[in-house]
Amino acid sequence: MDIEAFREYCLSKKGTSEDFPFDEVTLCLRVMGKIFAITGLDAERFTVNLKCDPEYAVELREQYEDIVPGWHMSKTHWNTVDFEGSLDAKMLRQLIDHSYDQVVKKMKKSEKEALNNL
Repeated sequence: MDIEAFREYCLSKKGTSEDFPFDEVTLCLRVMGKIFAITGLDAERFTVNLKCDPEYAVELREQYEDIVPGWHMSKTHWNTVDFEGSLDAKMLRQLIDHSYDQVVKKMKKSEKEALNNL
């Protein structure tokens, strides 16, 4: 999955937006204003930081060499995923979905209702 396919997939999800809050090369994808994916557009390899359930994060890191603890993020709740590695597009979409769902799960009831009403 290349950067454009990644971006399009993320933006196709309900309530998502994108921005560059830190600098002109760090792309953040958000659901209802909360970050669920971050990537650097100037990196040598296309990697993405994705939110993850802590226990599942450890399982993924043990099972896949292309998934490591989140770079510059909480190592407990974030993984860095190599999108140029051996993971197929289906698995990458599942990881994006999981990240999105982790953020939605932690939202206030009113935020979830607003998301559902979009």
